[in-house]
This record gives sequence, C-alpha cells and structure tokens, in this order.
Amino acid sequence: MVGEDGFDRGMHVRRTVLGSAHVDRANRNKNEFNTDFQEFISQYAWGEIWTRPGLSKHTRSLITLSMLIPLNKKAEFKMHVRAAFNNGVAVAEIKEVILQSGIYCGLPAANDAMHSAEEVFEELGLEYKE
Repeated sequence: MVGEDGFDRGMHVRRTVLGSAHVDRANRNKNEFNTDFQEFISQYAWGEIWTRPGLSKHTRSLITLSMLIPLNKKAEFKMHVRAAFNNGVAVAEIKEVILQSGIYCGLPAANDAMHSAEEVFEELGLEYKE
C-alpha cells in the first residue's frame, strides 16, 4: 500500500533532488486549492517513481530534461536543470541532451532549452569549459 511511506519517501527524494528551499517554498504556498496536488506530486512522482530501483537519479534527471524540452515548459525545465546538479549531472551532459533534442524534438525547442540552461548556469555561477 502506498500510504504514508510513499509520501515520506517522496518528501525525502524531493528535498534531495530539488533542495529544501524549493520544497519549503512549495509547502508554504499550499492552500485549499493546491494541497491535494502538492501531496500527489510528493507521493507519486517523487515517492513512487523517482524511488524505483531501475534507474539512478542521475539518469532520471537526464530523461526528465529531455522530456521537458519538447513540452516547452521553461520554468519546469530550469528547475530540473538546477536539480540535475544535485544528482551528479555535469554541464557537458546537459549540453548533450539539448543537442540530441534538437534532432528529435526540433531546433526551436532545443534553442529555447539552450538559453534556459545558460540562464541557470549564470545564476549558479557555472561556466562550460571543455
């Protein structure tokens, strides 16, 4: 049964991947309308899927980035770029995901992702060097 264990696992993974500041902000913004959705995210996305043993968090981060690119969800993409570093993803790997997406998802989507990633890198004080 999913229950409290899935929620607790989800909150732990959510904090590990996204950072406590992000999770605390989301929890502070809970209200009657969005509380069920926030709990759904914690229990199922983070507690049931992100905790499955078949893929590492590193791989899940790369997959998540690649899926967000064609969806053109800039805020979510940028959040997961930041989170990817908590899972050991390197700037060079993010670059490769974006390049690969240009072929399969389209150049406009990849171009937007490239700019979004660079914005996050700048915010975090990161530089790309080969």
